[in-house]
Amino acid sequence: MATSAWTASTAFVVGDIRRAVTDQPTGLWFRCTTAGTSATTEPKWPTESGNTTEDNTVTWTAFPSVYEELSVLNPSAIIELFELHLSTKLHGSSEVLRWHAGVNGTVTGNIVWNEQPYLRLPVKAEGFEYKNTGTLPRPTLVVANTGLSVTAVLLQVNAITVGNDLAGAEVRRVRTLKRFLDAVNFLEGNSNADPYAAFPEERWFVDRKSSENRNAVSFELASKFDLAGQKLPNRQCISNICQWEYRQGECPYTGNNFFDINDNPAASLEQDRCGKRISSCKLRFGETAELPFGSFPGVGLTQ
Repeated sequence: MATSAWTASTAFVVGDIRRAVTDQPTGLWFRCTTAGTSATTEPKWPTESGNTTEDNTVTWTAFPSVYEELSVLNPSAIIELFELHLSTKLHGSSEVLRWHAGVNGTVTGNIVWNEQPYLRLPVKAEGFEYKNTGTLPRPTLVVANTGLSVTAVLLQVNAITVGNDLAGAEVRRVRTLKRFLDAVNFLEGNSNADPYAAFPEERWFVDRKSSENRNAVSFELASKFDLAGQKLPNRQCISNICQWEYRQGECPYTGNNFFDINDNPAASLEQDRCGKRISSCKLRFGETAELPFGSFPGVGLTQ
């Protein structure tokens, strides 16, 4: 269904829907909520859903275009996208991995959304629903380990921070409709392409890797509002991995006792690497000393 652009000096009735003539990077359309005749020049459109604007005697109310499309399209038109954002502090890289689930039968290859490529990879994600039980969702994300590609990322990360298994990585879930994908996805282009026409983006954090084999890797996710993933005041709570930069900033260690990443004695400063564990901290500051450990060992121990 093509939505017509706004026109000047036109009579509109309640329920009419129009899009802006000028580009509006908001993913919004506008519904007539007070009937009347439009002005001779285009109004200044709202930039947030639910806001209104006056257009001569017409009142327009903004709403997300993606919801209007859902009322006339088959749900199979929904495209589900996932982004895995690594952290330089935790994982030694700021790499972003992008996948789409490939469950839409009309989309069979890689796609481009908002000028970013998403690899078609079997992904199973569930448990995102909020319930009235007083607890936040703990979704699971299962990613196909094609060619051991996910295992390779885990090995790379664990070489930097032993046993991390991508804990603390941010997972972004984006859902849009096929008709709003970038023009490059279509042989004849796509005049409906709109990187803003999407459901509200969801952000989660990898709490732990729950399983790994040659076929798939499974992760348990936590909400950023969950205790185990909340930022207090501005960083994520992780139970067993120090988030400080070794010998910098919040890490005050300047000593001459050197250890490698596995807590084995090292011969020189060049070989000195912190394993980011409490044991690594104790080796440097002492077994009974007050430790400047940059994490939260108590997280997850109580309900």
